[in-house]
Amino acid sequence: MTEKTQDATPAGRQDDGAAVRPFRNSDLDEINAIYNHYVKTGHAVFDERPRRRDEAEAWMAQYAASGPHRLLVAAEGGEGPVIGWASSQIYRAHPSFRHSVETSIMIAPDARARGLGSRLYAALFDILETEEVHRVYAGVASPNPASCALHEKFGFRKVGEYSEYAIKHGEWISSTWFEKRLDWTP
Repeated sequence: MTEKTQDATPAGRQDDGAAVRPFRNSDLDEINAIYNHYVKTGHAVFDERPRRRDEAEAWMAQYAASGPHRLLVAAEGGEGPVIGWASSQIYRAHPSFRHSVETSIMIAPDARARGLGSRLYAALFDILETEEVHRVYAGVASPNPASCALHEKFGFRKVGEYSEYAIKHGEWISSTWFEKRLDWTP
């Protein structure tokens, strides 16, 4: 896998020793460890088995240094361990949805309540404001009041709920869906 890096963002803010920066291929294992933590411990991720490295590489390949599909990380000191990430990915594969993206955000369990989610989303939306993105969507598995509050803080509005539409470890999962207007027009 060739080293791929995204352009630096103006929101590469650094507060408590963590900095937001574009992903690097060398971040893959740490990003995947955060993802797999939530696979094993809850319903924020619907996968029922940990994601293998080759699957994570395929997932990471969708992100680029330009365009609407980005992946940012929060890293200790900017170069240290990855302790969170936020992404904007394809909303639907159909070309009619090319100006819509879906966002995801995950924070390592021992790095929560440090404001990293806000810093990651601020940086991501700084980028998306410059891209040809008209709408941003996010699904939040219920209950998750902290994630709902984060999305509302960043201008998302609740547009609906999918009731018991997924099952993981024998438990039905519902999700609240949010939409953010960016209003890019061709």
